[in-house]
Amino acid sequence: MDTSPGTLLKLLVAQKAWRYRDFAAAFERTAAKAGLRSLTVSEAQFRRWTSGRVKTLPTPDACRVLEALFGTEAVSLFAEPPRSVPTTVPTAYEIESEIAMTARDAADEAGTAAAQSVSDTTIDQLRDDVTILADTYAITAPFDVFRKAKGLRQDAEYHRGATQVPAQQQELLILAGQACALLSTAAFDLGALDDSTRLARSAALYGETARFDPLRAYATGSLAIVAYFTGRPSEAVRHARSALAYGGLGDAGRRRLLSIAARAHAHLGDGEQADRATTAAAQLDTNTRDDLHDGVGGEFAFDEERLVMSAATTALLTGNGPQAEAQARRALHLVAERPPARQSATVRAKASADLAAALLKRGELEAAAEALTPVWDLPGDRRSSGLLDRVTTLRTALTTPSMRTTPVALDLGERIEDYSRRSAHTRLTTRRNRAIEP
Repeated sequence: MDTSPGTLLKLLVAQKAWRYRDFAAAFERTAAKAGLRSLTVSEAQFRRWTSGRVKTLPTPDACRVLEALFGTEAVSLFAEPPRSVPTTVPTAYEIESEIAMTARDAADEAGTAAAQSVSDTTIDQLRDDVTILADTYAITAPFDVFRKAKGLRQDAEYHRGATQVPAQQQELLILAGQACALLSTAAFDLGALDDSTRLARSAALYGETARFDPLRAYATGSLAIVAYFTGRPSEAVRHARSALAYGGLGDAGRRRLLSIAARAHAHLGDGEQADRATTAAAQLDTNTRDDLHDGVGGEFAFDEERLVMSAATTALLTGNGPQAEAQARRALHLVAERPPARQSATVRAKASADLAAALLKRGELEAAAEALTPVWDLPGDRRSSGLLDRVTTLRTALTTPSMRTTPVALDLGERIEDYSRRSAHTRLTTRRNRAIEP
């Protein structure tokens, strides 16, 4: 406890052994004599004046009353007592005053600290909203996902600015990063590849700042996807390798990155490395989980049908038609085994397009046309860049000399062109590399 007098006013009040009620009565009597009958002093004012913490003098009227009450200028009353004024040991008043002031300060500062935090309920709701959006990504139009994820990232940033609690700031950083990762994926599906890259880098930075490596790995994998899709497979391989080096990744996250690497190697013409990465992804089973790919899941997850669908696309790129057909059929079977509400129409459409491509490789035109039925069923606002790229690649395959003049090929070609034209969003890129997104 601070037993120093602090100010002359504090010392004089202590010497008179005045408590608040004594001081207030004397103050009001003196004010009345000075013609200031309405002037009073609250207990809070009294505590501040005697605390030694007043940085500016009270009002002129209050200073007049204090000067009349103690016979000393107000400036001197709120300054340190001169050495000539004797001090005393702490009185009962001083002890009580010090305790009361400390209690009041603690309450005020605790209230300020509470005002600089965010309700845990608010963060819980934001976490649930991000999880729901990730979980429903496959059945939601990309632009709708984009708008919702944009709002969630803004909410997370708003609340992060309102809290000074380190644990809450880290949690909100992670949530903002997850929303940003969904923004990147939605931008990719809409064909905005440059913006998808920027958003993926932002998501990776959120993960780095929050020290949350699963988010860094997912976002770096997204950078690899865009690099591959825009004709930079070597860069995609580097991104995938970098992401695989992050700690704290579960099996799902590592399978996704290995699948991305496999397709990048396939595009580079390195079938051996592509097969090795595909096999590694399929055989990975350490029963390890992480808080993003498994904890949040949904679009962040990498379930078996997506793994198999990715393997089918890789096989197409390496020219292994039979393997591509087998994997595409298996992916479709895995989707069909799920409850209807959990079946991904997007995965079904992409696997169907890959199956059609494999069938065209062995000249089965009519079977390929039949395989595309799930593709036509997908609504226009759900046709992502990856799916449209698969379909337009089929259009190219139909121009081979053995097919281009047949009625089925002509009809199918026109239908593909109309399908792309009637998609809800306008393609924001003219690149025509095979899509790599899992």
